[in-house]
Amino acid sequence: MAEDEQGVATKTRDPEISAEVREDGTGEISVDGVVERVERESLQEAGAAITSRIAELAEGLGHPVPVQVRDPEGVWSLLIHPDGSVDEAPKDGAPDEPAPAPAATAPETTPETTPEAARPDPLAATSPPSGLIAASAPARDRSSTTLPTLDDLLAARHPVTPGPAERGVRVGIRRVTFGAVSPGPGRKEQRRRVQQAAVRRGFDGPKTIVVINPKGGAHKTTATMMLAATFGLERGGYTLAWDNNETRGTLGWRSAHTEHARTAVDLLHALPTLGDEGTVRVGDLDAFVRTQSTQQFDVLASDEDSASAASVDAASFTALHDVLSRFYRVLVVDTGNNMRASNWQAAVKAADQIVVVSTIREDTAQSAAWALDALRSTGHEDAVRRAVTVLSEPDRKVDKDLRRRLRSHFGALTRAIVEVPHDAALVAGGPIDFESLRPDTRDAWLRATAVVADGL
Repeated sequence: MAEDEQGVATKTRDPEISAEVREDGTGEISVDGVVERVERESLQEAGAAITSRIAELAEGLGHPVPVQVRDPEGVWSLLIHPDGSVDEAPKDGAPDEPAPAPAATAPETTPETTPEAARPDPLAATSPPSGLIAASAPARDRSSTTLPTLDDLLAARHPVTPGPAERGVRVGIRRVTFGAVSPGPGRKEQRRRVQQAAVRRGFDGPKTIVVINPKGGAHKTTATMMLAATFGLERGGYTLAWDNNETRGTLGWRSAHTEHARTAVDLLHALPTLGDEGTVRVGDLDAFVRTQSTQQFDVLASDEDSASAASVDAASFTALHDVLSRFYRVLVVDTGNNMRASNWQAAVKAADQIVVVSTIREDTAQSAAWALDALRSTGHEDAVRRAVTVLSEPDRKVDKDLRRRLRSHFGALTRAIVEVPHDAALVAGGPIDFESLRPDTRDAWLRATAVVADGL
């Protein structure tokens, strides 16, 4: 409190405080227009630093201060106390105490009007007393087929309500306040939960997703790994990334190291020794696939023997697919660059969903468009119509005109288009370190996987 010239106490104006925090750990605090920048390792750390700084301001003022906070989930109001605790700010215009109810006054009446209380309720005259309703209801025959069943009991359950926020600044607020303030998920997190539900939903059998573009360097292998990793993480396993190159592909090189180097060719040669359909077990495949334990999916690499003359054809693909689809719920198939190869054509024929991949470059986009033209001209019009296009940014700066052209072209041909950002962690060409991917990269691939799952 301050005093004016007459010594009368006046209330000091609180500063106008706003803050913003971003996914990359940067943010700002604005106090009456004076901006203070914050840089931390993560969004949560930046949020904690901003909270601590505003708590210092509140301590200097001697009372909690209201703050408008913007995070990736939206804008919302907080009340930050001098001790660093956080509450949700009261809604604008909400009184501290309930206003007294106005005194009741008798309604004015005229010869033409009747007070509302005096008007008869039209329903009251036609509805029988509740006792009559109970008396007139027939006794239920307990042997009747109308008795409730387990299905009725399950149908009467309350719907599952969304849990509290698990991402962004909102989860930090919940943890700092030990759950006293538990904000619900913001719009971004709500979208994420819808996407997760799409990826996790049950399918009516094993599903095969085939990733195509007949040009090398179009990010087919990256897309195969990212789709398989997302399905594996969200579904808890039972997912396979399979390199269906007729000779040699690079999927095995992009996967985590394992104790063996066996490939699809080794599995193909071993099929006769594994027994018939009724005796092959999922454990029998462990000697041939490369388990990516952190992401909960397996990789079946193509032939890596430089001296080998082995080649996978249509019959080989079909034999492998028959066995693998008995043990995996989702198979994401990487393809080679030869559309005329019989194993390439066999994969497309077996596909429940085609994913055409292109970087936002003229050459890879033209190759993708040519592949779709070829599929449409060979009787796969419906598969193209149901396909998903994934456009990958080749660099941080993208040709906006080319992006617009590609979205227009592939949008007219395929069911959906999803863009994924450039990420330096995917460029090196070695095993993918999923933990090093940026959050927006993981979010984009979750979105892409959800769109693919919607077509299954």
